Amino acid sequence: MPMHSLQAAVEAREPDAIREAMARLDRGELRVAEKVDGEWVVHAWVKQAILGFFGVAQMQVHEVGPFEFHDKIPLKQGLAAAGVRVVPPGTVRYGAFLERGAVVMPGYVNIGARVGSGTMVDTWATVGSCAQVGRNVHLSGGVGLGGVLEPPSARPVIVEDGAFIGSRCIVVEGVHVGEEAVLGANVVLTASTQVIDVTGPEEVVYKGHVPPRSVVIPGTRQKRFAAGDYGVPCALIIGRRQASTDQKVSLNAALRDFAVAV
Repeated sequence: MPMHSLQAAVEAREPDAIREAMARLDRGELRVAEKVDGEWVVHAWVKQAILGFFGVAQMQVHEVGPFEFHDKIPLKQGLAAAGVRVVPPGTVRYGAFLERGAVVMPGYVNIGARVGSGTMVDTWATVGSCAQVGRNVHLSGGVGLGGVLEPPSARPVIVEDGAFIGSRCIVVEGVHVGEEAVLGANVVLTASTQVIDVTGPEEVVYKGHVPPRSVVIPGTRQKRFAAGDYGVPCALIIGRRQASTDQKVSLNAALRDFAVAV
């Protein structure tokens, strides 16, 4: 079915079209969001297909060796042919797509998510529904990328190529992490979290976005409430990754120079 016809049928909630869209999403032929002319575009109708699939799919028992699952969404299949490594008990759900060379340790990749080649989803890291993770990204142990399914037009969490997300970081509510950015351990980013660049004579505040190559650590800033002054979580940009022909060397240098915990 041509793409424009498929979109129209999904928007009309036709079950066969919903199933076809999900199959294409699982094969990587569709994606929830993509970069077009330097800007991220969300395909709301693809999200509508995911939401519709929950309505047409039936609960089933899925058995994998000694493990039993009871769910509407099966596990992803064909990992060996796709060149993807998933370490037990790592889980990738149907409707997610992993490019060749991606590695999932005992973590979780949810429906609609996309993970690029060379990316490591480390132990107990979670890639939430529809999250878009680029190539050569490292999601360290316990990282949580939130899922964004509703409303369909909402931007998912986006982590661009070459980023390093430190242990126990939380990135939710459609936050966009730019290329080759480094988040130190325990950074929490929501749509309302202030991301403050403190490298110049005056602060520069971002919300919902971490600029490319930024090195970020957790921080707090004082805010006055009726009961008194309290520290409110924020994130601090304390520097930029330095240019290097070897990105691994560049990453190590950034962590060493700025004493960022990972």
